[in-house]
Amino acid sequence: MTIRSLLLATAGAIVALPALADVNIYSTRQPELIQPVLDAFTAETGIAVNVAFVEEGLVERLKAEGARSPADLVMTVDIANLTQIVDAGVIQPVNSEVLTAAIPAEFRSPDNLWFSLTSRARIVYASRDRVADGEVTTYEDLAGPQWQGRICTRSGLHNYNLALLSAMIAHHGEEYAQAWAAGIKANLARKPEGSDRAQVKAIWVGECDISLGNTYYMGEMLADPEQAEWANSVRIIYPVFEGGGTHMNVSGVAMTKAAPNPEEALQLMEFLVSPEAQAIYAETNHEFPVLPGAALSELVQSWGPFTPDTIDLTEVAGHRPAALRIMEAVDFDG
Repeated sequence: MTIRSLLLATAGAIVALPALADVNIYSTRQPELIQPVLDAFTAETGIAVNVAFVEEGLVERLKAEGARSPADLVMTVDIANLTQIVDAGVIQPVNSEVLTAAIPAEFRSPDNLWFSLTSRARIVYASRDRVADGEVTTYEDLAGPQWQGRICTRSGLHNYNLALLSAMIAHHGEEYAQAWAAGIKANLARKPEGSDRAQVKAIWVGECDISLGNTYYMGEMLADPEQAEWANSVRIIYPVFEGGGTHMNVSGVAMTKAAPNPEEALQLMEFLVSPEAQAIYAETNHEFPVLPGAALSELVQSWGPFTPDTIDLTEVAGHRPAALRIMEAVDFDG
């Protein structure tokens, strides 16, 4: 179907079919990051998609709107944000064989409340000139004395770093995780500040040798004429947890409890995990598809293979309050 309404000729009569409803999305992701895949959906189905960028206060907005909310879907990043909307009671379960068949169990809610669309790895950006091959191995090792004065990172209170610390708790417990966080702080070359890309710039100018960051920022930097030089000064290394793999986080989608257009919204959710949509995500956002076997972009493939950590993301999210307490206890940003 490629138009908003159709006329069907049957038994010599013209019967008007109802107009297709739009799908309305509240997204914490920048609209330009998801627009290519939404445009592909509209081209295939004729269903228009409207996106409202809600940078702050998403849960509060949905709770205030209640049953009157125009939003059908919520799209956001980070397991902590997905867990927050679950805890707020503003979304509903979605039973879809398409979704459960396409998305591995570790990348979706066990009660079908949220579904991952892409994943990203929390990796190390390492100076090509000052960090030897094999020098970075595990996350645990980053707290060792050999890295003193060599690490840059953004705020320890940012969701990305809290998720990594939460995974450390899941693997080793709170006492170990607190000692690890204190060790990372002791190894910082400067006070935590800026974005993941700002850390790569700091490596480029020689302030530090390695930084923590998400994989897809490499693609974003290479596409920016100013930042490409920063990106080319580093390489991506995939550390692992001892006894585990590389820390993963996700972007995801959920259907709101008030969804006025649930059938169309479900069509979009199922489209988003199709091979076509997953390939668009990989090519435009430099993220990893969650659909097994979906095509990776050449750039993402060039970063090399790695072993993703398989620890349950719901468990990781459950440790977030403890991770926040630890970051505050060690005064990570101080």
